Amino acid sequence: MNQLLSSIHPEAVIGENVTISPFVTIEKNVVIGDNCYIYPNVVIMSGARIGKNCRIFPGAVVSAIPQDLKFKGEETLAEIGDNTTIRECVTINRGTSAKGKTVIGNNCLLMAYSHVAHDCLLKDYVILGNVTQLAGEVEVDDFAILSGGSLVHQFSKIGMHSMSQGGSRVSKDMPPYIIVGRDPITYSGINIVGLRRRGFDNDKISAIQEIYRILYQSGMNNKEAVKHIEENIPASPEKEIIITFIANSQRGIVRGYLE
Repeated sequence: MNQLLSSIHPEAVIGENVTISPFVTIEKNVVIGDNCYIYPNVVIMSGARIGKNCRIFPGAVVSAIPQDLKFKGEETLAEIGDNTTIRECVTINRGTSAKGKTVIGNNCLLMAYSHVAHDCLLKDYVILGNVTQLAGEVEVDDFAILSGGSLVHQFSKIGMHSMSQGGSRVSKDMPPYIIVGRDPITYSGINIVGLRRRGFDNDKISAIQEIYRILYQSGMNNKEAVKHIEENIPASPEKEIIITFIANSQRGIVRGYLE
């Protein structure tokens, strides 16, 4: 760590075995966990809470104030979990009074030039492709992948193990386990490759496929389809996750390609 070539506030809390390259700025009210590597020209601003074993690449800005005109300077946070990688020129804004913090979980990968706006919640093992942009208060569940150039509307929810195709404009909620794409955004099948990589067996995958066949290809409206699924599909954790996600959707879920 070369403090002569970096600006590190004396009240910042830096863990053990942290590498801080030249030309890094670390402000007051920052906590960085053990074994992190901060590359040159990174700016870590007030309110950052960074876990252990993280890597932050050149040009990234962590915990800048929100790009929200309602923000009045309140004390808020940007929390980064353990083992998360933040690539070149990523920007992460801290929270507003709405939720008080922006949260990125453990083992996430935020690729170059992606943006996470105020009060977003990214859970564990999330991947944001290059130039993916999340508006305020977006929620992204475990193992979701938003491919390069995806644009996600504020307040949208992204279900676990789901995936957007590159360049997608996501303006509705993305249910778990599916792929979305096209323009306007539509359901494009389930994320079979991703599910197999994460240990889902053929029986679970077939059950998920049947649920989405009913939801998107049966000709029923969403309410009818959900009722049919509840009454006719055997109980499973995956079924419960899907039904709960749909029931809690405020923006409505992405359309089916037959609609």
